Parts: sequence; C-alpha cells; structure tokens
Amino acid sequence: MPIRDDVVIGQGVVIPQPELVNLFGCVIGDNSMIGPFVEIQAGVVIGKRCRIQSHTSVCEGVVLEDDVFVGHGVMFTNDRYPKASNADGSRVGPNDWVLETIRVGFRSTIGSGSVILPGVTIGSNVMVGAGSVVTKSLPDNCTVIGNPAREIS
Repeated sequence: MPIRDDVVIGQGVVIPQPELVNLFGCVIGDNSMIGPFVEIQAGVVIGKRCRIQSHTSVCEGVVLEDDVFVGHGVMFTNDRYPKASNADGSRVGPNDWVLETIRVGFRSTIGSGSVILPGVTIGSNVMVGAGSVVTKSLPDNCTVIGNPAREIS
C-alpha cells in the first residue's frame, strides 16, 4: 500500500507499519500516529498530536484539528447522494457529485466503529461513543451516542 510523494508528513509522526497504509495528497501534523490499514485521501488535513487507529477511512474533505483521537474502524463520508452511475448509464465522474466537508474540533474523540456523515462539524472536546452515526453537527463539550447520535451530556 502506498504513501504517495505528495503527502506532507510533519515532524515526529509515527506510522508503525507504513506498508499497511494508503496516504494520498494529505497533510499529517506533527507528532500524530497513523495505525495500520488506514486510508487518508487527498485534501485531508490531520492536525498535530492526532491518533488514528487501524481500519479507518478518512475521505477527501475531512479536517481533524489538533489532538483528535479516531478509534478503530471509523468511516468518514463525503457524498450525501452516492451512486455508481448517472441517469444515462455513464459512470459517475468527478463532476457528477458534490463534496461535503467534515470538521472535527480540538481534542475530540470519535469512538470505534462510528460513521460520520457528510457536511457535519463536530465541536471541540466532544466524545462520540463507539458505533455512533453522526448525522448532524455537534456543539463543543458534549457526549453523544447511538444511531442517530444523540447528546447525553
């Protein structure tokens, strides 16, 4: 699996098994850690001191601010209406969908197995419980769980 030449990797970044990650055109901040079987797509910005656990997919349009923890098997999505082909049967191309961004605020935690839907902003100091599905933006300093994720504190 490749780490392309267009990836910007900060100082002190730890990738224990670089042969087991896919990194494309992204920026990874100083002292972050990227686990095995992680894919980070072009245009993603990972802040300083972030930790991304194994089997996580970080798609184009995602920004993780500093000190964000992302658990195992988290899925970020960036297309609200995914499809394989257009009405005329042609394959979907780069101009046939709308990229929707996601931002995760400072010192937030995304629990293992969570899914983050397109267009949301997760505030700072937020705890997203394992297996949650985040369908809407979350304010600072809250804890959410469930499908859809709902605030519990």
